[in-house]
Amino acid sequence: MQDLKVVLVQADQRWEQKSANHAHFSELLSTLNEQVDLIILPEMFDTGFSMNTDLAEDWNGNTSKSFVQQLAKQYNSAVYTSMMCKESGRYYNRGVFVLPDGNTHHYDKRKCFGLAGEDKVFTAGNAESIVVLKGWNIQLQICYDLRFPEICRNRIAESGEPAFDLLLYVANWPEKRSEHWKTLLQARAIENQCYVLGVNRIGEDGKGLRYSGDSCAVDPLGKVELCPPSQETLKVVTLSKSALWEIRQSLPFLKDRKC
Repeated sequence: MQDLKVVLVQADQRWEQKSANHAHFSELLSTLNEQVDLIILPEMFDTGFSMNTDLAEDWNGNTSKSFVQQLAKQYNSAVYTSMMCKESGRYYNRGVFVLPDGNTHHYDKRKCFGLAGEDKVFTAGNAESIVVLKGWNIQLQICYDLRFPEICRNRIAESGEPAFDLLLYVANWPEKRSEHWKTLLQARAIENQCYVLGVNRIGEDGKGLRYSGDSCAVDPLGKVELCPPSQETLKVVTLSKSALWEIRQSLPFLKDRKC
């Protein structure tokens, strides 16, 4: 078993300014002084939560995807975030998980946020995405997905082990609903007997919405490590595979789930 060291990058975002966001995240990560296995940036890291599809680039040749691949190579670490993109005439809020060797996995957000009109602009995904990093099975999620436990229900796979060990949420989740964010992240960890990491932005976006961050790591028992609210922060957390195994052995309820 191997522990996983992760950095949660809680940051402000420059509204609809890709090059400025690339530069800002590069500057923030330049202060990272230890080796990590995974870097997590907020949702739509390069634009903020915009519905302006003029900013969407083709998936092949996407400059923001290339930037994330560069980060993964530079820091010898996997990176997870999301960005808007277009493919086959459709637009997606696409989660991007890049390995240090440049190989890329993606996840299209399955629950588009109707209150912001996301469902009118972006095509919803229709499948889960579980990736493997250093022996950890990791399910990818994006923001509004958090409200729908049925799309991330852990279960015992054909291998006899739980389907995933870690849930990742990247978000632009407004401050006025921050209690929902924190409570739901905790619930997802407890009910799925896994670690949950949620990375949210801070600051104010181009629509005047405020964000307090509240990025956090939650262990399978629901214990929360929270980033300071409304502050740009690089928080490094270590996830213990042996602790996860012990918790699952002491309370093996996933095998009783019928779904």
